[in-house]
Order: sequence, then C-alpha cells, then structure tokens
Amino acid sequence: MPDEPDKSPEDEFRDMLRELMSGNGSFDASQLAGAAGLPSDPASLAALMAQLQGAIQSGDGGINWDLALQQAKTISADGAEDTSPARREQLEQAFHIASLWLADVTYVAELSSEPQLFTRSRWATKTMPVWTQLAEPVATSIANALTDVLSERAPEELRGMIANAGALVRGVGGTLFALQLGQVVGQLAREVVSGGDVGIPLLDENEAALVPQNVAEFGDGLDISDDQIQIYLAVRELAHARLFRHAKWLRLHLISSITEFARGIRIDTDRLEELAESFDPSNPEELRDAMVSGSLIPPRTESQEASLARLETTLALIEGWVDVVTAAATVRLPKSAAIAETVRRRRAAGGPAEQALGALVGLELRPRRLREAAAMWQQVSDAVGPEQRDTLWSHPDLVPTGEDVDDPQALVARMEAVSRGEQPVQDEMDLALEDLLRGASSGADDAATGGGDETGTDQAGERRPDENGTDGPPV
Repeated sequence: MPDEPDKSPEDEFRDMLRELMSGNGSFDASQLAGAAGLPSDPASLAALMAQLQGAIQSGDGGINWDLALQQAKTISADGAEDTSPARREQLEQAFHIASLWLADVTYVAELSSEPQLFTRSRWATKTMPVWTQLAEPVATSIANALTDVLSERAPEELRGMIANAGALVRGVGGTLFALQLGQVVGQLAREVVSGGDVGIPLLDENEAALVPQNVAEFGDGLDISDDQIQIYLAVRELAHARLFRHAKWLRLHLISSITEFARGIRIDTDRLEELAESFDPSNPEELRDAMVSGSLIPPRTESQEASLARLETTLALIEGWVDVVTAAATVRLPKSAAIAETVRRRRAAGGPAEQALGALVGLELRPRRLREAAAMWQQVSDAVGPEQRDTLWSHPDLVPTGEDVDDPQALVARMEAVSRGEQPVQDEMDLALEDLLRGASSGADDAATGGGDETGTDQAGERRPDENGTDGPPV
C-alpha cells in the first residue's frame, strides 16, 4: 500500500482544528461560545460548530456575513408578535397624518414610496448590509491581529504551520466576529422603533419604516395615548428619511466617513497578547468583555480625533434638524413635549446592544452635540424661516460646521444679510449660500435651459416640478 503523500502545514493545521471541532481534542465548545458572547444551549452550540467547520472547510480567510444575518434573524424572532389589522391601520394612518404635518414645516423632498411596517426580523434583514459595511474594517483588523499574535506566540514547531494557515485563522476569527455582530443587530432589532432610530441611514434611499411591536413597547408605562406616540414617531421617521432623500449626497458622505474612520482603527496586539497569556478557558468572560468593551482598540490618534469630531458634528446636525422639525410638526399633539423628552432620555442612555455595537465598529453613534445642534437649527428657523433653513442641506459646502454650532448667531447673521440683499465679506460658502437664497445670474441661465439640482429647487432658488410633473411642495 503506497504511503500517503506528505501534508502541507495548512492541511495539518486544518486537520488539527477539525479534530478539535469534532470533540476529539481538548476543546470545550461551550467555552468558545461564552467567549464569543453566544448562547451555550445544545442547539446553538451545534450551529456554532457547523459554522466554524464551514470556515475551516473553505479556508479562504473571508468573512461570511450571512452568518451575522442568520444570527440576527434568530435573536430578533424570539418573542416576536404579529401586528393586528387594527394596529396596522392605526400606524398607516399615523404616517398619513405625519406626511401632512411635515408639509407645513419642511421644504425637503417627499418620499415617492409608501412608508412600511417591519417585523423585528425584517428590520434586521433590511439593515444588515449597512452594519456589515461599517463593521468589516474592524473585523478584518481583529482577524489579522489574531493571526499575527498566534504566529508570534506559538511554539517554534507550530509557527510555520500557523503562518501558512493565516487565511484559515482569519476565517475562524471572522466567523466569530460575524456571529457576534449578528447578536448585536438582533438585539437592536428588539429595541429600535424605526428605520432611522439609530441615527444613520440604515434603509435604502426613499424608505421609511416603523417596527409596530417596538412602538407599542415604547409607550409602555407612559401616560400617553397610543395615537399620539404613533404619530410622533411617524413624524420623526419620515423627517429622517426625507432628509436623506433630499440631500442625496448625505448618505454616501456619512457612510463613507464612518467606514474611513473604521479603516484607521488598529488593534492593540500587546493587549491581545496579554489576553492570550492570561486566558482562562473556564472563565471566557474576560475575552468577551475585551471584544465588546473596545479595549482591544488603542487610543485614537490626533487625525482620528479630528475625523471623529467631524462625524459627531454631522450626526448631531442630522438629529438636531430632525428634532426641530418634529417639534414644529407635532405642536398639535398635547403630549408632544413629553414624548420628545422620552426620546431624548432613551437616546442619551443607549442600551447594551448599542454600546456593544459602538465597540464593534469603533464608533459611538449617539451624537454628543445634539442639544447644541438643535438649538442652532431653531435659531436659524426663527430668524430666516424653514425654507431658507432647509436650503443648507442642498450641498455639502453649505451644511453648518462645528463653528456654526458653537456660534449660531454668526450663521444667522450671514443668512439674514443675504436675505436683505447686503454684501458682507464673503467666502466660498457665503457665495454658494447667496446663490441658493437669492438666485445668482448663472442659476437664472440654468433655469432657462432646464438646469437645476436634484432636490426640487432649481439653481435660481425657485421650486421646480417634481418627478411626477407637479409643482414641488413644501412637502
């Protein structure tokens, strides 16, 4: 019988891992599940082992994000309830009222598709593409760092084997990260009330949605009627979705900024080595805590801090605008102020899932300057009105800066001067603002030839027909 050909180091390492996964080695699957923050019941352990076996079998080093979606759907479906026809009708009516009320206070593009009602599982499914886009840079960094540490810390006789099987190790690490992301998103699906509740554009452009089961739970313990809560939350969701449809550049700008920030994150391999040296298999909590607390991510560099400040300002401007518009649109609701305060407290506190997500993507998504940004938008609204206020979203060069948030009066003074036809000392932003508020001669030429932007306002500052051939709102 001929001898078996010599196996490559990668094949040997794969066989060794497969032995461990099958239970033939000194490996406790429940400890690994605990370290990853995953359930340790028999069914979950069997699924975990099957998923890790798949990663070993493929050996391509890629991250299977389908595992994150499967995990999120499983968790979000636990305890799910069907929405009754009566509740569905109430929420659809709430969206209808919200659309009418927003028409009185905003000058941003209206959605061309009907708002939707999502189950928790549907929310997880629809939002997962954005979550994976945000998390992938950090997941890749962690998987690469794990490979480096294993290669450096392994005994001499295993070092070459691990180095040659780097893709395999990255695949296993990526699988664990994907499962953990799925758990976080699944838990978020049990908490959020709408598509825009987290503050970033998780749904496709032109989409708005409420999660009926979570909307009902939002009102538990509040002495406020269901219809008021439903209308208020519908107004917030529509305002958020319409803003991103109106400012077509904003979605790509925000998502790109977050992913660029995440790509700059590096894993603290010294900390990872410390965990490897002190890791106690009977107490996997230390490893899990390191993963979800963000302690593997070293302090930010100066450039990262500057990038983070810009991101936080953008997030605060978005949420502040939504707050101001929602307050103006819901003045008819007797309890609108109480609902707004509940939203603010809920947002400020966050939850375990949101905090874990912040560690996974390296960014806390709750804007810290929200109150200041909302105050700025309110001052602009009071001074020049909602129509001129909303023109500031028409181009990235016009959006207020952190300095404007700090000193709203300077922004208001510039806008008022342009409205009065005065000629203050102008920079490029002022000139662009003047073009929008008063209409520049070049804009008039464009209007005569059918030119204009995509947001329902031509460059001469006049409302032009929308895509349905009707005059644009205020919407």
